[in-house]
Amino acid sequence: MKLPVWTPVWFLVAVLASLSAAPARAADRPNFLWLIAEDFGPELACYGTKQVFSPNIDALAASGMRYTRAYSTAPVCSASRSAFMTGMYQTTIGAHNHRSHRDDGYQLPAGVKVVTNWFRDAGYFTANVRKLPESFGFKGSGKTDWNFADDGTSFDSDAWNALKEHQPFVAQVNFQETHRQFHAPEKADPALVEIPPYYPDHEITRKDWARYLDAASELDRKVGLILEQLEKDGLAKNTVVVFTADHGQAHVRGKQFCYEEGLHVPLVIRWPPGVAAPEGYQAGTVTDRIVESIDLAPTMLALAGADKPQGMQGQVFLGNKAEPARKYAFGARDRCDETVFRLRTVRDDRYRYIRNFTPERPFLQTNDYKERQYPVWNLLKELHAQGKLTPVQEVLCRPTMPAEELYDLESDPHQIKNLAIFQKPATSEKLTELRGVLEQWIEETNDQGKTLEPPELVAAKGLTKPQDKPKANAKRKK
Repeated sequence: MKLPVWTPVWFLVAVLASLSAAPARAADRPNFLWLIAEDFGPELACYGTKQVFSPNIDALAASGMRYTRAYSTAPVCSASRSAFMTGMYQTTIGAHNHRSHRDDGYQLPAGVKVVTNWFRDAGYFTANVRKLPESFGFKGSGKTDWNFADDGTSFDSDAWNALKEHQPFVAQVNFQETHRQFHAPEKADPALVEIPPYYPDHEITRKDWARYLDAASELDRKVGLILEQLEKDGLAKNTVVVFTADHGQAHVRGKQFCYEEGLHVPLVIRWPPGVAAPEGYQAGTVTDRIVESIDLAPTMLALAGADKPQGMQGQVFLGNKAEPARKYAFGARDRCDETVFRLRTVRDDRYRYIRNFTPERPFLQTNDYKERQYPVWNLLKELHAQGKLTPVQEVLCRPTMPAEELYDLESDPHQIKNLAIFQKPATSEKLTELRGVLEQWIEETNDQGKTLEPPELVAAKGLTKPQDKPKANAKRKK
């Protein structure tokens, strides 16, 4: 920059001040790397799971913050991803039915945008990384699977090598390993895995559970390669790493249902050494603060120095803009593939309450996807017909479901004793509380799931083949 000899002193001072301030401002704006697993609960060694080999994610957790009460707002991918990518409940924005609005041009409500667009407005480069270094031998899945139309501007790139030259960035790498069908080297011993009591202790169940943990181990290996490359590229010193999942575990009572197993996700956040840590962050710690997946969008925006968009329902949980800790986490399940349910749930620090608006339908209601991909789904039916299930396992085979369920997660972590059917004073008080909290949430969030999609509409939308890849969101701006 060449200045004329007559340049005023005050101008020179201003220029020098701006130049010296620029690096400081850049250093205060970290990159964000979001590592997103599919269909995965907190089945990692750092969360206490046995027979899973997760040294890379465990190390990430040891050097960062690990959240024990992180929850998605839906137990199926398209609804949950529509939610956490907008910071809005899927039931509010009309994205609650699984893979709805795939081809009909449905637009998000006014004022709602994908979080990467908010980041771009704040001066960030955005990426959904598919193209990874060739030496890895794999690619990111690039999954979006949103229940609304995408105009192709949500991401600037799909290439890892673009990140180093475009900082600050917000990028995500999606991993499909824990989504069925599982493909991973066999490491877990089926005889040693721990089976929840609501599943039959059968060789099919044990093998299926072991293969799920093997998929988690393979996921960990790939996450390790990403973290190693981040170091090699010199990006680790100023990149916030977030590891989580789109929703809970890929098992019969997990995915598509509103128990802990369907909504509980891992969440690890590691703050980089080159950027001042925000308020509320403490490396190497574990927190039981309740966090919803929709909270990630406003929190990352706040940590980037941007304001939380007006009307965004997610809450900031780190930094000097952090909002009061949540007392409750909410979730919802609506149509998944051709199977129609309407479930709503809320949990606090101890209890989970589930309201079933379709109690006349069986838990094992016909679902082509589950029947083809989940061997324990069919095993339950077979053993039920043979009279070989325990009373706890038989619950899943009943012709109807309870209208209300309440579980004490402290004394009953597997949620097998429904307290809603008992008339104890303490139980009644908690049931009344959570019932009221859930009703208020449904009202305040303008829940769009009140009208169920009839079977003929599902068939007309061509949604009877759930394994078809979504046609919407297919084109990406490179």
